[in-house]
Amino acid sequence: MEVTADEVLPEVNATAAEFLDQNEPAEEEQMERDNGGERKRERETPPEDDCCPICFSSFTVPCRGNCGHWYCGSCILQYWNYAAVSKPCKCPMCVRHITTLSPEASLQERQEQEVKEVLAKIRRYNRLFVGGLTGFLQKLKELPLLIKRMVWRMMDPDTNTLYFHEVRIFAMLMSTLYTAAEFSFIPTGGFRIVTVFDYCAIAMILILRVVGIYRRRRLAQRVRHIAAAELEPE
Repeated sequence: MEVTADEVLPEVNATAAEFLDQNEPAEEEQMERDNGGERKRERETPPEDDCCPICFSSFTVPCRGNCGHWYCGSCILQYWNYAAVSKPCKCPMCVRHITTLSPEASLQERQEQEVKEVLAKIRRYNRLFVGGLTGFLQKLKELPLLIKRMVWRMMDPDTNTLYFHEVRIFAMLMSTLYTAAEFSFIPTGGFRIVTVFDYCAIAMILILRVVGIYRRRRLAQRVRHIAAAELEPE
């Protein structure tokens, strides 16, 4: 019996289509795995030919925020120092709160002292904003640091935040402890002890701001004197 080409071609085409259908999912899965690995590598390292959005220089100790943007570790921590005290800083690019900083994986093998110090500060930052009871206990542990940062912020003439609310709450807590301990060594002058602590808190805020303005003026005078000395002919 003679077999013609017209009878064979449909069968060959069907077999080839079935073979392609069987191999297509495997190829798609392989492509997805490759793309997934590539995306993972992109997430773990900063973009090539890019720079830190804060200092506009090459990344030093690159760290990625939970928003996906990359920064120099020291730059984003310094930005946090000026942007907030007890709250996570906002991403300068997308304004989302950065609650977690993820350093580049290869940095863990670096032995430079500067890198180790930045990584230690990043771990400290992440512990502060982990959330829940653990984060609250960590904030209590780091309370001296937070208070120091708050004091420096109140002395900064460039900031409009005076932390009246936070300082007055602290004064109220101190007055409650003073009353509960039955102390009586502070002269109240007829005022309630809560009022005395409140007035002291407000006075402390104003004094810190005046000291900050004075320090800024003294620094400006020193800069002018140094500039004038450099301009004087020898």
